[in-house]
Amino acid sequence: MQETYQPREIESAVQQQWEDNQVFRAVADSNREKFYCLSMFPYPSGRLHMGHVRNYTIGDVVSRYQRMQGKNVMQPMGWDAFGMPAENAAIKNNTAPAKWTKENIGYMKNQLKSLGFGYDWDREIATCDPEYYRWEQWFFTKLIDKGLAYKKTSAVNWDPVDQTVLANEQVIDGCGWRSGAPVVRKEIPQWFIRITDYAEELLNDLDQLDGWPDQVKAMQRNWIGKSRGVQMKFGIQGRDDELEIYTTRPDTLMGVSYVAVAAGHPLAQEAATSNAELAAFVEECKQSGTAEADLATKEKVGMKTGLTAIHPISGKEVDIWVANFVLMEFGTGAVMAVPAHDQRDWEFATKYCIEINQVIEPLATSEDSVDLSESAYTEKGTLINSGEFDGLAFEQAFDAIAAKLAAEDKGEIKVNYRLRDWGVSRQRYWGSPIPVIRTEDGDTIPTPESMLPVELPTDVVMDGVNSPIKNNPDFENIELNGAPAFRETDTFDTFMESSWYYARYCSPQADTMLDPTEANYWLPVDQYVGGIEHAILHLLYARFFHKLLRDAGLVESDEPFKSLLCQGMVLADAYYYLNDKGGKEWVNPAEVDVERDEKGRMISARRQSDGLALEHAGMSKMSKSKNNGVDPQEAIEQYGADTVRLYTMFAAPPEQTLEWSDSGVQGAQKFLQRVWRLAYELLQHEQAEVAADQLPKADKDARRKLHETIAKVSDDIGRRYNFNTGVAAIMELMKTLTKLDLAVESSRSVALEAMNAMIRMLSPMVPHITQELWVAFGNEGLVLDASWPAVDESALVADTIQLVVQVNGKVRAKLDVPASASKDELESMAMADEAVQRNIDGKTVRKVIVVPGKLVNIVAN
Repeated sequence: MQETYQPREIESAVQQQWEDNQVFRAVADSNREKFYCLSMFPYPSGRLHMGHVRNYTIGDVVSRYQRMQGKNVMQPMGWDAFGMPAENAAIKNNTAPAKWTKENIGYMKNQLKSLGFGYDWDREIATCDPEYYRWEQWFFTKLIDKGLAYKKTSAVNWDPVDQTVLANEQVIDGCGWRSGAPVVRKEIPQWFIRITDYAEELLNDLDQLDGWPDQVKAMQRNWIGKSRGVQMKFGIQGRDDELEIYTTRPDTLMGVSYVAVAAGHPLAQEAATSNAELAAFVEECKQSGTAEADLATKEKVGMKTGLTAIHPISGKEVDIWVANFVLMEFGTGAVMAVPAHDQRDWEFATKYCIEINQVIEPLATSEDSVDLSESAYTEKGTLINSGEFDGLAFEQAFDAIAAKLAAEDKGEIKVNYRLRDWGVSRQRYWGSPIPVIRTEDGDTIPTPESMLPVELPTDVVMDGVNSPIKNNPDFENIELNGAPAFRETDTFDTFMESSWYYARYCSPQADTMLDPTEANYWLPVDQYVGGIEHAILHLLYARFFHKLLRDAGLVESDEPFKSLLCQGMVLADAYYYLNDKGGKEWVNPAEVDVERDEKGRMISARRQSDGLALEHAGMSKMSKSKNNGVDPQEAIEQYGADTVRLYTMFAAPPEQTLEWSDSGVQGAQKFLQRVWRLAYELLQHEQAEVAADQLPKADKDARRKLHETIAKVSDDIGRRYNFNTGVAAIMELMKTLTKLDLAVESSRSVALEAMNAMIRMLSPMVPHITQELWVAFGNEGLVLDASWPAVDESALVADTIQLVVQVNGKVRAKLDVPASASKDELESMAMADEAVQRNIDGKTVRKVIVVPGKLVNIVAN
């Protein structure tokens, strides 16, 4: 082997060996235990970023470790290729999204290969490939047949910048999740899938997911939002119809002082026809945001409808208002308002001088106080001012009021969910066409299987305003059974594609949606790796889609992902200066010279090109907006892929944020250079093999350190996924090994054993250098196919231990004693020590406390 470590030469040669021998090709084998490891596939934006590198390195380390455990490992990769960024880039670069996407996939695929990730590229998929989305279209037609997919005109979240509909989950703080533009309400025909039919199962099956972070499961539980309440009917003065409301707090029913309905409620619509001012208010409400966080903070406003509701128990008449904080999508689109015990209702009542009636007081055991002039009292307590229900606690009141309403046919207990059906229509171009046909007489039917896939035209011109398939006769106008017909011109929400891609990897070339034999062998995914930002959107939809696949007989498992690891973000220093207009101009860290003091603290930062003084904005997420991204390709070329991989594993626990540091990367490279140097020095000597029981003490200690390290690294990588502490343990082992005298046969024997084990322990993280070293030490084949090093339990048992000896609690000696020494022997050795004798001379020993294996404390005065 060469004397110096040359990562570029090594990595290209090893990668070529893997490719030539199809090392990562996965084949189902019912006689072997499988392990399916998957990292969330990337959007082909053009280049990988360090967040990708961290995500995919974690997945690759897990995959390689499991393969060394003897498992049949599959680790595929593909491309989440549809979506708005491709349209925007196509407009900007005057090209078509398909061409732009294909070029990006080619570049990013080479980047992934250069990092040494062990993917089975035979299973590669791109969601924009008609051979992929044809099966999604086919499955959607089956959902229509089952009544699980339907079309209706609906008030939707409209992104005015992206010119498309957003699902509720895609509205973040009242703005579009991608564009950031304030969302408005708009009524248009939309396709939906009945995710609500699976709400209870989606909720209950979270209990099966022991390998998921509690935080993610809690987020999904909250989003599904199961609640137990009472649905009741208020009469309407002078009319035969009734107003239905749903509440989880029927105990407050006797405190109702008004009722509020959504702007889209039929009563609001009816009242608006004869009231121009109300009509304008209703229209204004429809245009406002619908996110709950948005509604919670905005000013509560409303207008009277002129209608009066009749309380279902007391018969009291209360006004019906249209209010901007009530949504048609939640409950019945109407709420009973109890200002004394709901803060939102209190704010509204205070603004419009509506009475506030207290009907709940704190429990006798509570120290709460109630001041309704300041705020609502929202805790559960004891009923007051509630007639026959006075004195009841919450549960008793819930049951009693529900029973009374049921007896009078005015209400019933009902379970509701916050979750709403998944709106999958999008008015954009770059997505899978929805496989639906409208006949000449207006009927809507699923596209026949013989006409699938409905291919998206790719030779298009983007004008930045309209989708190229909207008002496009060549795409829209077709013939069905000899008669004119029209294709649907909406496309699927891109979360449709990412909701089942993991399953298609199992049989990507199958001429069916899934090959059941392959799918049921590989699924569920054993380890899924991705960001926690996908906790609700992607992960909930994928769980739902998997249950649809199961109920269609395509898979047998209930859940798609057995274990989930959510990696933290990658942070980097951010620098800026103020331009002439006071705006911040961000400078990439690679273009900044930083001066630090002797403790490493930053003194100044200047732009390299002209010495301009810069402000340091601290560490923040790598992003284009702050120009603080580190190009993985540059890092690979400068340090090598193994160094980049090692640093991302060592710098922080996987679920925490990683602060990128050039000095840290350099430290990782120096460590690999030390490993290489030790290996080179070992190979300059003759082989040596000395029996463990013949080793001198120093070498036995070094060998014990080796097997302690094997035990720790095995646990850190295999069970805890604390890769950083595993790497740290190997670094500590290296310090021990570099102190050995390789000219001594016994020391060399231990060093050779340690090097053999260390190569295998490091191989999941740094696969190129370890493959080169594996061969250099005379091993055949791939280190990847070697067995993981085993712990020699006998090596962990020390022949001697260090015994601390105290006199009156102060340490006076540290003795090396036989590990097997008895209490009496330990006491004798402690008492015989010269330093101890000096400290007890002339004193009477009152007591000797012996803690075997640790210390002896002598009490004397």
